[in-house]
Amino acid sequence: RQRDVPVMTFVNKLDRDGQSPLDLTAEIEEVLGMTCVPFSWPIGMGKEFRGVYNLHRDRLELFNPGGERRPEDRVRVEGLDDPTLDRVLGAGDVVETLREEVELVREAGDTFDREAYLAARQTPTFFGSALNNFGVSEFLDALMEVAPPPRPTPSRTRPIQPNEDKFSGFVFKIQANMNPQHRDRIAFLRVCSGKFEQGMKVRQVRTGADSKVRNAITFLARERTIVEEAWPGDILGLHDKGAIQVGDTFTEGEPLQVMGIPHFAPELFKRVRLQNPLASKALHKGLGHLGEEGAAQVFKMELGGDLVVGAVGQLQFEVVAHRLNHEYGVDAIFAPIDFQVARWVEGSEEDIAHLAKLFAHRFARDARQRAVVLAATRYQMEAMQERYKDLTFRETVEIGES
Repeated sequence: RQRDVPVMTFVNKLDRDGQSPLDLTAEIEEVLGMTCVPFSWPIGMGKEFRGVYNLHRDRLELFNPGGERRPEDRVRVEGLDDPTLDRVLGAGDVVETLREEVELVREAGDTFDREAYLAARQTPTFFGSALNNFGVSEFLDALMEVAPPPRPTPSRTRPIQPNEDKFSGFVFKIQANMNPQHRDRIAFLRVCSGKFEQGMKVRQVRTGADSKVRNAITFLARERTIVEEAWPGDILGLHDKGAIQVGDTFTEGEPLQVMGIPHFAPELFKRVRLQNPLASKALHKGLGHLGEEGAAQVFKMELGGDLVVGAVGQLQFEVVAHRLNHEYGVDAIFAPIDFQVARWVEGSEEDIAHLAKLFAHRFARDARQRAVVLAATRYQMEAMQERYKDLTFRETVEIGES
């Protein structure tokens, strides 16, 4: 579970055949480690999909494939025993199956508890067909009703309250080449407090640079829209030429540094080899951008300057190779390397320099020039930690730390 974040679940494509709703909710509970609390329940599936029963409001939502939602598609009923169900759906197995399944869900399942939802122990669950825009409005209505308001954001000096007057926000993601024709680079910023206004003057706390934010954007699918104002919880896209990093905090002057964005030590490592040695500059540029995005972690070895990519899953290497090829014109090969463990090293400059000299073949720097030591086995790493007790070997670091 991702740090106890409240989750709402939408089960899509009910207009196609698939697993039964009971099996689907059981699988969701197993994977997410949360209890599903259905707010709606499907009536049929695939070609027999008739709509959903809105358990939250005791309302029948009829499915109208390929058409606009009409007032008659919403039928108010007084519970499952209301004869209106038989009249609208027709007497027979459809209605009886709906009544049996909803009765089972209500008797055997949990009732909705907002505190349990906020603590990520329950997930409100909805069914529908997003392609047909069916069930989506009910999902969004419930989101508005039960989702939590923006919470205080932790920083190094104090919690940032969402109701403060002064603007603040932090960058949690950077995406390069969102528009390959323009080689653009977008930094995604979450507003923590105050009000953002287009053209306002803000300070990038890490660098101390003041600038006016112009042409901040928001996204809806592939569409981009200029944002005139934004409030706590909103996400802005800032155009970046390489000066912004993940974890950067922007304020109206106060030196706040948002914390809580972790980097985890990778578990898989590969050395990067070039098919064309002349593409070295493009390789360094591409890996630098992808490393800043978090697509993978990039380490430069102290001895020889080789580049090593670290990941938590094999798919990350395939993603990086594809993006290097298609976005930077770099044909790279990922070769095996005898590392299985990485730790960030903290301590005095003298002690770190001594370690780097003794283990130059295993010492590296990450994208932010933080010291990293790599090992072939956990036993090897533990032995090093036992020997150099004046140094701290960390499995995670805050992205905002330098």
